[in-house]
Amino acid sequence: MKTCRSGKLIGPRTDNQPETSPLLGRVRPTGMRGTVIYRSARTRRGARVDATGRDEETGRAAPADFDRALTEHWPGVADFDDLVRRYRRELHVYCYRMLGSFDEAEDHVQEVLLRAWRSRESFQGRSSLRTWLYRIATNACLDTLRRDARRAVPAPSSAPAGRGPSIAAMPWVQPYPDSLLDELAADQPGPEAAAVSRETISLAFLAAIQLLPPRQRAVLILRDVAVWTAAEVAELLGTSVPAVNSALQRARATLRDQWPDGRLGWEPAAEPDPGQRRLLERFITAHEHADPEALIALLHHDIRLAISPRVGEWNGRPETGDALREGMNSLGQWRLLPIMANRQPGAAGYLRRPGQPAYVPFVLTVLRLEHGRLADIAAFEQPSMFTAFGLPASL
Repeated sequence: MKTCRSGKLIGPRTDNQPETSPLLGRVRPTGMRGTVIYRSARTRRGARVDATGRDEETGRAAPADFDRALTEHWPGVADFDDLVRRYRRELHVYCYRMLGSFDEAEDHVQEVLLRAWRSRESFQGRSSLRTWLYRIATNACLDTLRRDARRAVPAPSSAPAGRGPSIAAMPWVQPYPDSLLDELAADQPGPEAAAVSRETISLAFLAAIQLLPPRQRAVLILRDVAVWTAAEVAELLGTSVPAVNSALQRARATLRDQWPDGRLGWEPAAEPDPGQRRLLERFITAHEHADPEALIALLHHDIRLAISPRVGEWNGRPETGDALREGMNSLGQWRLLPIMANRQPGAAGYLRRPGQPAYVPFVLTVLRLEHGRLADIAAFEQPSMFTAFGLPASL
């Protein structure tokens, strides 16, 4: 068994000629099992899986009539590769919103592309290729959400009303690197770029829509984020326009209950200004100098600190301050690097425990800043995510 540098399958050797898509890799011939080492969520943990032809190539702009042009001579390997390049990141962000997990979105997009490749000859052009791919992605996500008992509606947060749910009660939720969101925004100008608008990729919005039943969630994302018409969504879901409108009304009502003041309640600030960058620097310095009091001085009076998966949640400056004094330096020494995730500033925390020679990945922290203070600290103790952010393996 060998692999190329991009992580595509090169085979168990065989005289049978398998189907091939350069972006998906080889698909094993009938009756033959192969192994693929692929670049996706699980390769950060060294996983090997059955032949699903996974790859990380993304984002090349294409003309607006791309879907219609392909239907004239579909299927074809080159056409399918163009399709993957155009829609892979868009589908990834869509699955991320549906599932809340970066890793699971990666796995679902690979499954979507594999299903599309295998069923390409059945595509008859009655809808656009984009709609066809979204239908496959939606069905895959809905199947996962229906059978995954972990995603039961979380218990109410102890935060004041209007703060929204806490990621501490949602162990599947993960942050999304801004560098990958920028791929989609840069390569797909126009309507698709609205799908990565600041307010609907924020952690607050992502956590809130996890409260919605799966079909309501799909309707809300397709109607209010991807800006599909009710008729298009009805066709994709195999339902009626009135049913889509009803689901959208119920989904919007749930979000209004979470944020009575409307969308600004979950929208992060614009690109960090100099003052916000200084605040992030002070956050980093307080950790590296082992100074919890300096960090507490940066907190908003109604700060929320939430640590996932299921570590805990603390609300208000007194409670959060006590937690920081007790726990901030209990594990060892810190080094932090600035990051951007979900269009919000944050930091990657590297920990050196007593007796260890190096600082190793420990936690990704995403911040919400208000009026020169830290209003929300969402911490993800998921070292496997560091690779997705392009961060070093140690310091």
